[in-house]
Amino acid sequence: MKTIYIEPNLRAIQNNNCYILLVNLHSFVIKELIIDTMLTYTEKLAKIRSQMTADNVQAYIIPSSDPHTSEYLPDHYKCIPFVSGFTGSAGTLVITHDFAGLWTDFRYFEQAAEQLENSGSELVKQKIQHAPEYIQWLTEKLQKGDTVASDEKLLSVLLGDLLTEKFALKGIGLSNEDYLTAIWEDRPALPAEAAFLVDEEQIGETVNSKLISVRADLHKAGADCHLISSLDDVAWLFNIRGKDVSYNPVVLSFALITQDHAKLFINPDKLTQAEKEQLLKSGVEIFDYEEIEDALRLLPKNNVLLVDPKRNCFAYTKLLAPTVKIIKEINPSTRLKAVKNATELQNTRTAMLKDGVAITRFLKWLSENIGKTKISELSAAARLHGYRAAQEGFIGDSFNTISAYKAHGALPHYGASEESNAEVTAEGLFLVDSGGQYFYGTTDITRTIPMGNNTEEESTDYTLVLKGMIDGCKARFPKGTCGYQIDAITRKPLWEHAINYGHGTGHGVGYLLNVHEGPQVFNATATPVAIELGMITSVEPGIYRPGKHGIRIENLVNTIQDVSTEFNEFYAFECLTIAPISTKIVKKELLEASQINWLNDYNAMVFDRLSPLLTEDEAAFLKEETKAI
Repeated sequence: MKTIYIEPNLRAIQNNNCYILLVNLHSFVIKELIIDTMLTYTEKLAKIRSQMTADNVQAYIIPSSDPHTSEYLPDHYKCIPFVSGFTGSAGTLVITHDFAGLWTDFRYFEQAAEQLENSGSELVKQKIQHAPEYIQWLTEKLQKGDTVASDEKLLSVLLGDLLTEKFALKGIGLSNEDYLTAIWEDRPALPAEAAFLVDEEQIGETVNSKLISVRADLHKAGADCHLISSLDDVAWLFNIRGKDVSYNPVVLSFALITQDHAKLFINPDKLTQAEKEQLLKSGVEIFDYEEIEDALRLLPKNNVLLVDPKRNCFAYTKLLAPTVKIIKEINPSTRLKAVKNATELQNTRTAMLKDGVAITRFLKWLSENIGKTKISELSAAARLHGYRAAQEGFIGDSFNTISAYKAHGALPHYGASEESNAEVTAEGLFLVDSGGQYFYGTTDITRTIPMGNNTEEESTDYTLVLKGMIDGCKARFPKGTCGYQIDAITRKPLWEHAINYGHGTGHGVGYLLNVHEGPQVFNATATPVAIELGMITSVEPGIYRPGKHGIRIENLVNTIQDVSTEFNEFYAFECLTIAPISTKIVKKELLEASQINWLNDYNAMVFDRLSPLLTEDEAAFLKEETKAI
């Protein structure tokens, strides 16, 4: 990219990766002007297609992923934004010689339509969230003998196997090609910030103890070796955290585990000598991040390797000797870290108290300043961040705050920008979905705030969402229950009014780790993962009316023992989130007695737990917010 030299007061704005100079020739003199040669999105597509032609490739797939199958990506792997401008966290870009389509789900329809304008790529609306519907489209469009290419480091093993299988049925080939590096001149380097080890007293379990548990599972599976690529699994196993990915305190790394060795592949400069020695004492050998590929090539030819097909990249399985047997099962660490130990749960409760104080102060500030001071979506999010940052042990936000006023709330993953930033006024609904990373836990909470002059429809929708959230939180269920059953319980009050929402009801939450983690999930998919004691999961139903409003109310819950009867052991949920739920526009006549009791008891608990941590004025505000209905 060339340089532009202009006077200090001359403004330049970027549009579609091109710089447009705003020049007033009567007031300013341009010293020297060299036109920026950064490629536009359409030029990038043209260069990719040129490479496709040279290789006789008919289609190129760019998933939103990296070699660790991460949800949130380091800048180095933000390939879809580079090619198309779309910045959502879920999508797949498919490029043919006459079409470029971005497949994404309903959460991003409006965002994608706006960001893809004039990019040369078009939005393709997915019918089912996370479903690779572009595969069917490709098999119908392409001919026998055609080739589809992709950078296989960006494909999960599961997706790579699926593509291979589906394409083979049509006589279509799959090729491993990287068409971006050659045209991405200013591609960001891999992050190099320091990592850190978390004290075992804060984690509640030693690295050695975790390795013993993982090795026991490997033995049961009949595996000699285990590859771990997912960053949160590596972080959990070695009690290590970092700053390599926005919002998720993880570090770029891989691990190879055998019964005798634990090898951590990481940029060694990220650790101090003392930290390396500490890991070595726990039986962990340190290798350079890039050495993982040679380590896989050199695995003994008769080894049996356990690989999680959802959490490892397709390219790495191709590095193995043909005689290495692969067992495709979930990472043992994924199950183990989902069940929080007593230390993690107690520390998380502390984090929830700190978070509740921040939320209460934010709500008080909002109520006292609305209509008096100009408040926008962005300024409100910044204010909430400031209240969290004032809490001891705060590290940063656990995801980009969704600060969505009125119609923006109907976009479940809305992200306010300078262009979209709406002023918040004393009417309608204001949805705020946010969370914090603390040294002692991870939080995620959504509250929809009635700002005033609310309509009957807003009040009804708010009450129905609240009913669903309450029913999910107060559910009693037998041991062995899976997430899709909790999902149905939560949706039932909305289904009774012929209303539904397109996202899942809940996701697992890490401990000083990813705000989204598995294996448990509360959604309509019949995922055969039982809800276990100690799992932390969100409960977050919603109603979204495009052009009008969006409503979501979210608490995090911990699975606890309830009762044992002749029929089974029964579990229940402990509400971990401690923050007021507004009752200002609740239609009491729509609530059942048990739901009213739950709501009043919950808000009373919030006041009892938070008021000792607040000033007198703050406690008085909270008392009013949590009064019984």
